[in-house]
Amino acid sequence: MNVGQKTRILHASDAAVAAAARILAEGGLVAFPTETVYGLGADATNPAAIAHLYQAKGRPAFNPLIAHVGELAAARGIARFDAAAIALAEAFWPGPLTLVLPKTQGCAVADLATAGLDTVAIRIPAHPVARDILRVFGGPVVAPSANISGHVSPTTAAHVQSDLAGRIDLIVDGGPVAVGVESTIVGCFDAPMLLRPGGLPRAEIERVLGRALVQPPADADSDQPLAPGMLASHYAPRARVRLNAQRLEPGEALLAFGLGAISGIDAAPVVMNLSERSDLDEAAANLFGHLRALDSKGVRTIAVMPIPNEGLGEAINDRLRRAAVGRE
Repeated sequence: MNVGQKTRILHASDAAVAAAARILAEGGLVAFPTETVYGLGADATNPAAIAHLYQAKGRPAFNPLIAHVGELAAARGIARFDAAAIALAEAFWPGPLTLVLPKTQGCAVADLATAGLDTVAIRIPAHPVARDILRVFGGPVVAPSANISGHVSPTTAAHVQSDLAGRIDLIVDGGPVAVGVESTIVGCFDAPMLLRPGGLPRAEIERVLGRALVQPPADADSDQPLAPGMLASHYAPRARVRLNAQRLEPGEALLAFGLGAISGIDAAPVVMNLSERSDLDEAAANLFGHLRALDSKGVRTIAVMPIPNEGLGEAINDRLRRAAVGRE
């Protein structure tokens, strides 16, 4: 579509799924829910559609995209799986895990989607709407988060609309997502590598592998990332983000976690709590929505209380660190 045209919004239904598949086949852009965040879908084999997706998001073309497929057989058509990759796929797909694997010789995913790398990022989403769209469309779909590049990721259709209305063809509204942070990304290289913490905790992956995940090299957050979501500055609201706050400065909004005391809270213009129960699953589901809500208040700084770096806390802290880059 041309920028400025009207973006349709359809509630999830068989008719919405059919419309989404048709638009994808025609080279258009469709936002739809996954269990992690809302994705912005384009035909992964269509370079023109992928270029349009980059344009709509304002996304750097060197940042690779995840190809979403409906079943393991389809994934094996575009990537080479070793024993570790097969074990992870069988344990966690469909679900919030992305695997970065060597391309097959006949990989149909366009080079533009892989940013010129000889690897491809793949996952099978668990959300029924995403699965239905993939089934009816019948091919791989690249689907980065459905927001302006670098902004806070969308967890509702309204978030997508606020960023991309007039830039994309269709939003399929499937309600709020369940997980709330993007998929965990594991590179299946000589040794499995944790490229991005996400909706599947590290410990569960390591349990299946029977060994620890290795860490990416120190320069992985470079101008040529190994996987999606690895740019140093990402997931960012307009406001400055201050991490591990022990007290509030005048005028700061507070993103709280739990019911711990923090000085200066009585003067805060707005307070939102990721989880009063200190539940990391609940906090992950609320993270991007709360950041967007606080940002909409026009505050200059969002102070964030400390969050444990365990389980999904690792993914939450990763997103918060990237949101704070250049803003602390």
